[in-house]
Amino acid sequence: MKIERLSHDKIRIFLTYDDLTERGIHKDQIWSEIPKVHELFHELMDQAYSELGFEANGPLAVEVFAMPAQGMVVIVTKGKSLSKNSTDADEHDEDMFDVEVTLEQPDHISYTFADFEDLIAAAKRIGPHYTDEGTLYSYQNRWILQLEYDEEDERQYENLVSILSEFGEANSFTDALLQEYGKLIIAEQAIGVIRAKFL
Repeated sequence: MKIERLSHDKIRIFLTYDDLTERGIHKDQIWSEIPKVHELFHELMDQAYSELGFEANGPLAVEVFAMPAQGMVVIVTKGKSLSKNSTDADEHDEDMFDVEVTLEQPDHISYTFADFEDLIAAAKRIGPHYTDEGTLYSYQNRWILQLEYDEEDERQYENLVSILSEFGEANSFTDALLQEYGKLIIAEQAIGVIRAKFL
């Protein structure tokens, strides 16, 4: 589990599926209103407070992005506190959240490579059998490869993720973050371009 502050009123949490399994939550249950998910959210907010001083009170907007075979990204944004007339109500509502949840599932997988040689090795294994597609970014002195995936061919998808995981690490970067803060290196056919130039 990784928690980082994006601004004074916004944090991002990356949960792996192992994090969920350790808490007895199957990845499909995260969308359900079950007690374990509520407990997990309270645990996340407690950890965000202890690590970052992020106080989760009042209205919160929660965006949950499912990252296939990697985990989930939870973005929590604080809204303006609602004014209450009663101090007694304040005392009772201290631990209550007014939460608006948005659920999204991106249509790509994203992997980080610390070394360009690792990216070349992954491209060599991926290219002949899976795809020549992909977009390559440079961000925080690392190489970020994003690939669209086809959920319909589950076995091929799992094999692709397995190869990527051998050479790189799944990340929680969104398209918007990479487009704004990253440097676009190869806009399309990234695997094909890398194979053509370096293999």
